[in-house]
Amino acid sequence: MSTRINISSPSDFEDVVGYSRAVRIGDHVAVSGTTAAGPGGTAVGGDDIGAQAREALTRIAAALREAGADLADVIRTRIFVTDIGRWPEVAAAHAEFFGAIRPAASMYEVKGFITPALLVEIEADAILGGRVTPD
Repeated sequence: MSTRINISSPSDFEDVVGYSRAVRIGDHVAVSGTTAAGPGGTAVGGDDIGAQAREALTRIAAALREAGADLADVIRTRIFVTDIGRWPEVAAAHAEFFGAIRPAASMYEVKGFITPALLVEIEADAILGGRVTPD
């Protein structure tokens, strides 16, 4: 039987909602929807959706490291944006982080998030040993 490891972050939302930033069971790591939420309902990166995406991906990378994984183990991402017209900015940030890793990815437009300042939320799934070695 595999042990469950819950990874937390400083987010106030985790206690309020009752979730973990990431959960590892065996070789699988699931990272919750991650945003650029800052103090008092603000967003790190302000109105720059690309900066918000980079902050969310930085937080995802930190959660993966804490779970014993890294970005090279990511096999799938799900990206949620409040304005699909701004997809190129988010896509550029995703490409910066994943480059040759190229996980399966989806992007969806949603009405909004828990705090109106947030423009993007990203989830990730990783499998240890599923690592891509760039050519």
